[in-house]
Amino acid sequence: MPSFTYIAREAGTGREIRSSVDATSEEAAVASLLNRNLLVVSIQERTSRRSKTAGGKVPLSDLVVFTRQLATMLDAGLAIVQSLQALADQSTNKIMKDVIRDVCNKVESGENFSDSLQRHPKVFNRLYVRMVDAGEKSGLLAEILARLATYMENTARLRKKVKSALMYPTVVTTVAIGITIFLLVRVVPVFGNIFSSFGKALPAPTQFLIDTSNFLRANLLYALPLIALAIYGWIMYIKTPQGREVWDRLRLRLPICGPIAHKICLARFSHTFSSLIRSGIPILEVLNIVANTCGNVIMEKSIKSAADDIERGDTISGALGRHPIFPTMIIRMLTAGEQTGKIDAMLERVGEFLDDEIETTLSGLTSLIEPLLIVFLGVVVGGIVICMFLPIFKLSQVVSM
Repeated sequence: MPSFTYIAREAGTGREIRSSVDATSEEAAVASLLNRNLLVVSIQERTSRRSKTAGGKVPLSDLVVFTRQLATMLDAGLAIVQSLQALADQSTNKIMKDVIRDVCNKVESGENFSDSLQRHPKVFNRLYVRMVDAGEKSGLLAEILARLATYMENTARLRKKVKSALMYPTVVTTVAIGITIFLLVRVVPVFGNIFSSFGKALPAPTQFLIDTSNFLRANLLYALPLIALAIYGWIMYIKTPQGREVWDRLRLRLPICGPIAHKICLARFSHTFSSLIRSGIPILEVLNIVANTCGNVIMEKSIKSAADDIERGDTISGALGRHPIFPTMIIRMLTAGEQTGKIDAMLERVGEFLDDEIETTLSGLTSLIEPLLIVFLGVVVGGIVICMFLPIFKLSQVVSM
């Protein structure tokens, strides 16, 4: 639909308004503005172009700040257009600034706030849009935005904890691999040349290390592209529906990370379900949104299958209880929530309990990983050093052989 930029004045106050409106033609745009008691000074069709945010995303932290500040302004009694204009002026993220201005223009031209947000799916996901839509219809937009900001803050905090827990082992493992490659490529050959002058058979560990070094030096230029190609191929594979399902199923079965990944998905399921139910969104729509935001294909398929059973008249707890990915605790809490009419409160408690368990597990895992990685690094580097000095320790035997 064409978009028209206009300059108009309010019939009652004479206040000048500069904005845009979508209409099928210029005449329809003028008629729409007249119906809103606006006297058109000038109007022209805007050249169609892609949105500036079409290829960009906004960090979760910026979205949290926007949502929290907008909720505070609306709760203080400010108009939504005035609030959006203020937030656009103070935003330091260019993409976010452009998005807020575009949303503000759409709202000022008469479009619903939720419909304006829906035009930017890379910034505002379906969960965000549906909760805002529920807030507009119920007249509790400020309250629901505050609830949404709290939900996103919890999500950002959990994500930060997981990244922090993974950062240390990732860095140490990378350093260990780099040191090992350096020793094999640059240091071991020097010892190999020295030992070759003995003209005698070397101890088996030393000979194995030298053979490994020679193989690595001869094939390193070929191995690195192959490794990079394998990693790229795996990344592209897990982006396909089949690959993503294989990866999500594998993640849940990993010895240490599997239970953590499972709890993270369950916590996201509980918090999202609770927030949407509390906002008054219909249960089938809630399940559809939760399935798309839970972050695991296996859980997504289970939720969609449960939604079909619920649509046929089954209870929520009964439908979800048929799928083993949902533990007994959640099913029992859902059953109690259905009996008392407090599903949202029960799921919120489950989500808080899972958050505490995840935090405790990550803290314990971090404490356990540190000594394990130190031992691993010591064994790898120390093993190479021992293999290199082993002929020196047995120098008399090697020379006399």
